[in-house]
Amino acid sequence: MGTVHARSLDPLPMRGPELGIHPDDIEAPEIEHEQKQEVLENKNVVVQRVHIDGLGRTKDDLLTYEIKEVFRAKNLIDVMRKSHEARQKLLRLGIFRKVEVVIDTSRGDGALPNGLDVTFEVTELRRMTGSYNTMVGNNEGSMVLGLKLPNVLGRAEKMNFQFSYGTKETSYGLSFFKPQPGNFERNITLNMYKVTGQFPWSSLRETDRGISGEMSFPLWKTSQTLKWEGVWRELGCLARTASFAVREESGHSLKSSLSHSMVIDTRNSSILPRKGGLLKIHQELAGYTGGDASFLKEDFEIQLNKTLFWDSVLSASMWGGLLLPIGDKPTSIADRFYLGGPTSIRGFSMYSLGPQSEGDYLGGEGYWAGGLHLYTPLPFRPGKGGFGDLFRTHFFLNAGNLCNLNYGEGPKAHLKKLAECIRWSYGVGVVLRLGNIARLELNYCIPMGVQSGDRICDGVQFGAGIRFL
Repeated sequence: MGTVHARSLDPLPMRGPELGIHPDDIEAPEIEHEQKQEVLENKNVVVQRVHIDGLGRTKDDLLTYEIKEVFRAKNLIDVMRKSHEARQKLLRLGIFRKVEVVIDTSRGDGALPNGLDVTFEVTELRRMTGSYNTMVGNNEGSMVLGLKLPNVLGRAEKMNFQFSYGTKETSYGLSFFKPQPGNFERNITLNMYKVTGQFPWSSLRETDRGISGEMSFPLWKTSQTLKWEGVWRELGCLARTASFAVREESGHSLKSSLSHSMVIDTRNSSILPRKGGLLKIHQELAGYTGGDASFLKEDFEIQLNKTLFWDSVLSASMWGGLLLPIGDKPTSIADRFYLGGPTSIRGFSMYSLGPQSEGDYLGGEGYWAGGLHLYTPLPFRPGKGGFGDLFRTHFFLNAGNLCNLNYGEGPKAHLKKLAECIRWSYGVGVVLRLGNIARLELNYCIPMGVQSGDRICDGVQFGAGIRFL
């Protein structure tokens, strides 16, 4: 809670289904199809020219990086494949509304008998576009209004203004995004924002005003992000009944921090994966670049997925984190970890687990949480091949703990404290996948290991979000 994460306000174009000939539609025997394929593969061709029609403000040098592989194709099948890959790269830039590919024999002076011309017919986005949509967070919904200026300087730069009004959060921000030509994953983003959030489990209201700059780049099989953030935070009480501990935290503070994130994601889907794994590691160091908040924050996330028999999927996940204060000043309620709710330890109320004062939850400096799921198709497979495939039943087991640590006791004492008073729950429910954006869960939960002060949700619990344990 309290930490403002730079959100992806302008997602990349989604890749649609592949259009082509399905094997069942081919009437000729398989051996004949293989012979035709072999003839096409053995026929050597030369791509002599590549044309891009429809360019306006886009610079030519940007697109040269994206289409250069087409010239290296050696046969017709290779030309078709590399042209399709180049089309996907052009769409990924987010500056074209439509991209079509035409492959034809070369004509005119200097045309070779086996020469080919490849033409990309593009339609650029308008200089300014508006958008209206809804965004789903963890048990939170928002109405989002946006104003975008794609391809501002002609090399896939984007400027974006966004206003969001939600059930618990209101925000607006201005961002500028610039990728490196020829390496879209290597990019720089600058942000200015103001976010006002309400956190009823802590009787807290927080307003953040900040600026940030981040650089993202691939390294081996990982995605790396380096970020600096400066934020002026204003904490206040949400209700007159707020505890003294929350009132004591109220006021203004300035946080300046450097952070690093590393992600390895081999999952086929981020919402309801069937295979692959995820590893996220995040570190944040505050205080060395100014401000009055000083701490070192480490957290990680691991997820593994494996497809089993009868179209079922076994999924295991693990979260954990530590917050270490630097100096004599205690950590802030805005920087601590929170746990519990339909997106983490099911069967407990939202973020209502761990240290609390007079019913207000104060967060913890150390936590861990683990989950085990078995996803299966709906019984009797209603709507198979259509709407029914968006639903899955799941059996789950969750466990975890959140507490404050005495950092003078050493690592063994920390582990011992995190292993005490473990909360856990189990149950069964139905999951609905909303595209590749979010998912909804309706579960019947049985909480166990409940400690004094924890709020539970024994029975039916509903959850919506993008990140689930």
